[in-house]
Amino acid sequence: MIKKTALSVVMLLSISLQAVAKDVTNLKQNIEDLLATKNATVGVEIVGPHRKDVVSINSHARFPMQSVFKFHIALVVLSEVDKGKLSLEQNITLDKSQLLPGLWSPIREKYPEGVTLPLAEIVEYTVALSDNAGCDALLRLLGGPLVVENYFAGLGFKDFEVKINEETMQSDWDSQFLNWTSPAESNRILIRFFENKNNELSPQSHNFIWGVMKGTKTGKNRLRGYLPEKTVVAHKTGWSGRNKKTGVTAAVNNVGIVFLPNGEHFFISVFVTDSREDFNTNERIIADIARAAWDYFTAD
Repeated sequence: MIKKTALSVVMLLSISLQAVAKDVTNLKQNIEDLLATKNATVGVEIVGPHRKDVVSINSHARFPMQSVFKFHIALVVLSEVDKGKLSLEQNITLDKSQLLPGLWSPIREKYPEGVTLPLAEIVEYTVALSDNAGCDALLRLLGGPLVVENYFAGLGFKDFEVKINEETMQSDWDSQFLNWTSPAESNRILIRFFENKNNELSPQSHNFIWGVMKGTKTGKNRLRGYLPEKTVVAHKTGWSGRNKKTGVTAAVNNVGIVFLPNGEHFFISVFVTDSREDFNTNERIIADIARAAWDYFTAD
């Protein structure tokens, strides 16, 4: 009798594990079916609660980050704050000449003649509003793009390069490919700095950056697009615009953390490149993938 009971338990456990594996396979297949109809190259990495479920599609390929790298720049700034080398309260001056005419900058729109702002506010503009002038101000403060790359290399992140600032990146189409990462590495960084098990950030800096990420205003039709209205998403976007000569979009990206109703969360990085689709379709690709993951992780 005991042997039969033990055998039954093993069989039930085996069936249960097979069902879970099948569901993950179905999620991946659903996403692949979605992508099969799109004229674009898409990279996806999804890591579920407790890292139990992982979906990877082109997850180790190189994708241009565009403004996604502003999140990483902010992390390096905060590491310097924690070392006492910088302070979020210190004032940073942006002269009129540093406000990058022609590039997206809410700072320039509000202060066209230049402004002095606390470092914390510049980080918020850079991450939550994807401000290009703020981004390059942070890079000047750090000592240049390679400081960012070297910081992450020092932590063991190899599929990640930052060679140029926003002004250079936006001046030449091909330059954007110098700042790249993979979806898998993107998620590794998200996990490392959210879980903060190695205390890369102080509690104050950790709360600050994730509060800023939850307040991101850009990309409302990407990860957030088809999720329930009050879903909390801590995320960063990036976008290249469309090459007028070729009709190709090099980057429509969104990476971040989606918080579930049960208090758990999943990590997701989606990068769209080499796309012949229009802007709305590129955004819907990301929204559809996020919704598929949401449905999977919230299913009974």
